[in-house]
Amino acid sequence: IDMHILVAPHCLQDKLIDMIDGEISKAKAGQKGLIRLKMNSLTDKMLIDKLVEASQAGVQVEMIVRGICCLRPGVPGRTEHISVRSIIGRYLEHERIFVFGRGEAQEVFIGSGDLLERNTMRRIEAFTAVTDPNARAEVLEVLSAMRRDNRQAWIMQPDGSYLRPEGAGEPFVSQAY
Repeated sequence: IDMHILVAPHCLQDKLIDMIDGEISKAKAGQKGLIRLKMNSLTDKMLIDKLVEASQAGVQVEMIVRGICCLRPGVPGRTEHISVRSIIGRYLEHERIFVFGRGEAQEVFIGSGDLLERNTMRRIEAFTAVTDPNARAEVLEVLSAMRRDNRQAWIMQPDGSYLRPEGAGEPFVSQAY
């Protein structure tokens, strides 16, 4: 995608679908597709359906969704390549981060809105590509820290329930970090 700004309702949902399709194409070509999403809520049915399609194609989808998430991970034959983690701590974090791909071709976006249909189709929300190498490294470190959190994290199960991460090891709290 050769765009640096994604704006709803004009193009956000369509461009996200295009980027997910790009990862699906990689997976179908034998490459390792990767999507990482950090937001507070996910309810947009078109995007959920596309993420399910990505999982079925073998794309690894890692999501950090603090609140409402209408996609159940780990369902055999459907979402087994999707994980959903929720970080519930002292602070309500407002950053939204979308990452598509790996390595040099990786695209990183930050923005204002969750993936709710009202946000993608009826509100003005904006996302921008993170192209500065230092800023990009900081954004990716935020995601890495949240994936390492083993004290305030909860992992969504296929039935919609949540459990603490297994094998917690050394205590790590992403919000303190």
